[in-house]
Amino acid sequence: MWGWRSVSVAMLCIALSGAWPAIAAEPVGQAVVIKTQVTGQSGPIEVDTSVHRNERIKTSPSGLGQFVFRDGTKLAVGWGSSVVIDKYVFDDSQSVKKLTIRAAKGTFRWVSGNSNSSAYQILTPAGTIGVRGTAFDFYVGPDGTTAVVLLNGAARFCGPGGCRQLQQRCDCVVAKPNGDMSAARRVDPSILATLGNQRALPFLSGNQRLAGGIGMLGGCNMASAAPERRDRNRPPPPASPDPQKQDPPQKQAEPQNERPHKPDKPHHDRPDRPDKHDGHDKPDGHGRHDSHDRPGNHSQNQGNDRDHRGHDRDHGGDRDHDKDRDRDHDRDRNHDKGRSFNRNR
Repeated sequence: MWGWRSVSVAMLCIALSGAWPAIAAEPVGQAVVIKTQVTGQSGPIEVDTSVHRNERIKTSPSGLGQFVFRDGTKLAVGWGSSVVIDKYVFDDSQSVKKLTIRAAKGTFRWVSGNSNSSAYQILTPAGTIGVRGTAFDFYVGPDGTTAVVLLNGAARFCGPGGCRQLQQRCDCVVAKPNGDMSAARRVDPSILATLGNQRALPFLSGNQRLAGGIGMLGGCNMASAAPERRDRNRPPPPASPDPQKQDPPQKQAEPQNERPHKPDKPHHDRPDRPDKHDGHDKPDGHGRHDSHDRPGNHSQNQGNDRDHRGHDRDHGGDRDHDKDRDRDHDRDRNHDKGRSFNRNR
């Protein structure tokens, strides 16, 4: 009889143990943005896919995932990252009693939700980040070196070397697993050299863009340190216009051979031909003289022309007088002839 009881207890334990995975797979949030490749315990994660407690989330070297938990907490997981949702205890008042994530490596952005700040805890290889109603970026390197940059609210980082308070926007602290820890100071681009990775903190440098309000919290003058973008495909280079066809270069005209200079043929002196008419020999003074071409002699020339015309009129009168005299002479001669004829009769 005890044997049957033992078998029944054993079967009950097996049944109960089979129920534990269902309890462990309780959804605690969902993915709202997925780029490139993000995987969970069940394979690739897509938008609106649920994430569960104790689930490890990993991103590819160019991957990006944004998640929202049930209490409104937001978590962005950048490229080459790995994080586990370690503890999640939810109550009935739309808040959580405990939310702990364990960041193994990569880069992240955290924005607290509606729960009390004491409910949140982020574990890194170099220490623990305590949340005080906060928004911040943090990075975990391959050797466990951790950097925290405050964006809003307040935070505290505690490790083997003590604790550091982050109280002003863009305050930064860098800690190592061996306890070395920097003082809180304003972040600047030199932190990338300190971390040994130019791709660290990509949400601040602008190498990875976040969607929604969570993406409006960056800055801190880190954009000038942005390395080459690798998470997005480069746009194709603009097509260069076809080069215009150019006319073939014209051949330069070959210099013509200079002809030898020939001496001018000797000119035989010819006797000057006498002018046919001298200007003074032309009747009525119409011969062309240089004086007629000058404007100043125009009035004088007009006076000379009038004198010539008057002289011609005088000559005309003399000729008429001569004609009258000849007629009188003819009459006298005829009268003499008449008288001689009468005498002879």
